[in-house]
Amino acid sequence: MRTLMGGLLGATTLAAGLSGAPALAEDITITMAAPDWPPTRFMQEYADQTYTSPSGANVKLEIDFIPWPSFYERVAASLTSGEQKYQMIVTDSQWLGAFVEGGYYLNLTDRIKADPELTAIMQDLHPALVSAYSTYPHRTRAQLEEAGEVPAPGVNYYGFPQFPDTYVTYYREDIFCHEGEMADFEAKYGTNLPCTYEDWQDTDWTKWGQIGEFFQRKKGDMLAGETLDDDFYGIAYQAGKGYDFSTMQINAFIWQQGGDIWDETKAPEAQAEGVVNSDVAVAAFEEYLSYLQYMPPVAQTGQMDIFVIQDLYMQGKVGAIIDWVGLGEPILDPDASKVHDKSAFAPAPGTRQADGSIDRTGNIGGQPFVLTTWNSDEIVDEALNIVKWWLSPETQLEAVKNGGQSGRMSVMADPQYNDLRPWNRAHVEMIDWQKDVWHIPEFFEMLTQQQEEFDKAITGQISAKEALDAVAEFQQELLEDIGMIE
Repeated sequence: MRTLMGGLLGATTLAAGLSGAPALAEDITITMAAPDWPPTRFMQEYADQTYTSPSGANVKLEIDFIPWPSFYERVAASLTSGEQKYQMIVTDSQWLGAFVEGGYYLNLTDRIKADPELTAIMQDLHPALVSAYSTYPHRTRAQLEEAGEVPAPGVNYYGFPQFPDTYVTYYREDIFCHEGEMADFEAKYGTNLPCTYEDWQDTDWTKWGQIGEFFQRKKGDMLAGETLDDDFYGIAYQAGKGYDFSTMQINAFIWQQGGDIWDETKAPEAQAEGVVNSDVAVAAFEEYLSYLQYMPPVAQTGQMDIFVIQDLYMQGKVGAIIDWVGLGEPILDPDASKVHDKSAFAPAPGTRQADGSIDRTGNIGGQPFVLTTWNSDEIVDEALNIVKWWLSPETQLEAVKNGGQSGRMSVMADPQYNDLRPWNRAHVEMIDWQKDVWHIPEFFEMLTQQQEEFDKAITGQISAKEALDAVAEFQQELLEDIGMIE
């Protein structure tokens, strides 16, 4: 087998020109960069087992699995080095601007418009995913829906969902549904301890804080009728300094309370100062910080990332966590998790509004996959055949059975969908609340500075207002320098 790297090689038939010998199908390898975790591991395994190209070529998908902590740096280094190693890339949505402007991600708009199958897929994807995963310059879900047609006129499309992710609540039924704990909680706070899925649908941040306070127990205390052999905590969510960990949770508080981050879709009029550090945003950040005291001590050290949260929960040290659906499968593994048979899943808490409803707006997770610009037409065709295979209803349902999620509305509406994995109902409910952070090429500079300031507040070095004032000042100056703010 020969490998086509970067579409540099053309078609070949080993037997071409040989008298009487039948032509052999072409051998093609599509190499894709991807983070190393269950949703991409399943894609490789299932492709090895089932994928055949409709073109007749012998096409193999070969995924280069990269550890999460170094994923961005490794992909960026590959793209900027000129090695043209990858034909496809699983990319965080906020990378779109940097790598489109760098000339690395292929604009698929004309391909989608010319291909009825791709058009049908795009029309069936949840609009929150199309907005976050595909458009550059970025278009909000509202802007896409106002267009009234898909593909929308004047919009450029780059990616398709490889794994659409949302954050949900993981919780221990054995303690949240324990009669004694429920009675004690109601006696102390005058409200119910959430036990059922419906209870969690009515859980806001105020109750989240009460849960944290209520379940903060010491070694030797009683919990659900058992004596604790270690300290126990009620709640945990992202408070990590690395990459985007704290931002992904803090944005939810800010959006839900009516604040905003810098809005790239309103450039050049959109301002950072006065918006990023508005009174509403400061109050929302203060509320986020107020619950850290009820979490395991690591939360106030800047190290509470999504994997630490998952591990603490699996060790049985936390009652309820907010984490990505993509990290759910190990929770159910009896070899890895002490709570594999005690866990249930529900929507993430949100901010109660004046009418009693709960706003759960949050930052979208997951990743799209994109094609690179150096591919030949032949490789682009084969890569898009892989996209069609991955997003076919049959493949999507198989992925969901194995811990994945679908972005296709028709698949999520399948009557069996919510029962395929225990977090699916919550994921389907949460996906409608998703928004995304900036897609502009300077996102990483903005994100890194913001994470630094958020971390200072999380670790108690500065106040919420001081942190947001510093973020707003930095973003204002940067965005004015590059002409994004007038």
